[in-house]
Amino acid sequence: MKLVFLLLLSMSCISHGKTQITSIFSFGGSYADTGNLLILGSLNQTSSPVVSGNPPYGMNFFHHPTGRCSDGRLIVDFIAQAFDLPFLPAYLAHNGSFQHGTNFAVAGATGLDYSFFVKENIAPPGLLNITLNVQLEWFREMKPSLCTSMESCRKLFNKSLVIVGEFGLNDFRVAMLGGKTVAKIKSYIPSIVKVISNAIERLISEGALNIVVQENVPCGCLPLILSLHQSKNEADYEPETGCLRKFNELSLYQNKLLHDVVNQFRLKYPHVRLIIVEYYRPITDIIKSPEQFGFIETPLRVCCGGGDQNNYKRCGDPGVSPCQNSSAYLNWDGVHITEAAARFIAQGWLRGSYADPPILASDYSREEDPVLVLPTTGSGQDLDDA
Repeated sequence: MKLVFLLLLSMSCISHGKTQITSIFSFGGSYADTGNLLILGSLNQTSSPVVSGNPPYGMNFFHHPTGRCSDGRLIVDFIAQAFDLPFLPAYLAHNGSFQHGTNFAVAGATGLDYSFFVKENIAPPGLLNITLNVQLEWFREMKPSLCTSMESCRKLFNKSLVIVGEFGLNDFRVAMLGGKTVAKIKSYIPSIVKVISNAIERLISEGALNIVVQENVPCGCLPLILSLHQSKNEADYEPETGCLRKFNELSLYQNKLLHDVVNQFRLKYPHVRLIIVEYYRPITDIIKSPEQFGFIETPLRVCCGGGDQNNYKRCGDPGVSPCQNSSAYLNWDGVHITEAAARFIAQGWLRGSYADPPILASDYSREEDPVLVLPTTGSGQDLDDA
């Protein structure tokens, strides 16, 4: 009887917590963009075509391209569904209502400012100024439409979830295109983490109380990287994953520094709920044991593309077709994950072991942050409710 009571209590707390988050504000790059780059592309006709606006992007859930770099939903979409909120509109859509939050993330966004790359002489032509700091300015400009006093903002953000995305991958990409060595790119990482750190503190100063901080992905496992940096030396590859060791070490170094920052801020800002969520471990877990997690296709093979041994060619270009069953794949287009992988990772962030603490393990209706016991059954049903 006591066990049943505790189970019912924990379930009621989960439901209560879900209803208390009333809005979500998301910052990031292509792993979180719900259409901002597509809008920018339509405004800037001189920029290269945005392939995420072409079929077969969005073919599964939305059945048409939405600007998401996926065959369907992103992790941020599953998080919104878990709190019974609508999908986050792209900020640049200017639909006039940010009542339930908005998405500032832009595919290609860097953590480091545009001026940094100009100073390093590695800013490629057409590089858009869509950095983390630019997204923070969008947030600042939007904020008066939601709250006008410190007290009203506190009440708003006490029931808001702020997500700081996977910055770093695009910084690495720009540096690689600029011909920088891995050692040089590694020297940029403390600066990348410092920008993220400053962003977290700025969001706290703006009133954010519930902040999710995302790790960087294992970039040595991206089929695009594997295709561009093939090596004949077996020692360059991790035997357990087949990923390129030196590029994964960049991600691991950044993630270590990021975890240190979050731990420091937990001491400095005890009133703020800081949640750090993993990309590296869930992706490499799938690569090591794909069938254990329901992915039956070779994990480093791309669903939408064609060409070399990693099946990489730019998805969305003419003549490039998707696989028959994208839910069997980890990789969608050589850089981004499939909806199936996003669902798996989202569950790990919301309820499982890929978050510290799990997002749904907090009672967002209170100033205090008790850790609640979560039931072990029925863990994925609400994520599939459209």
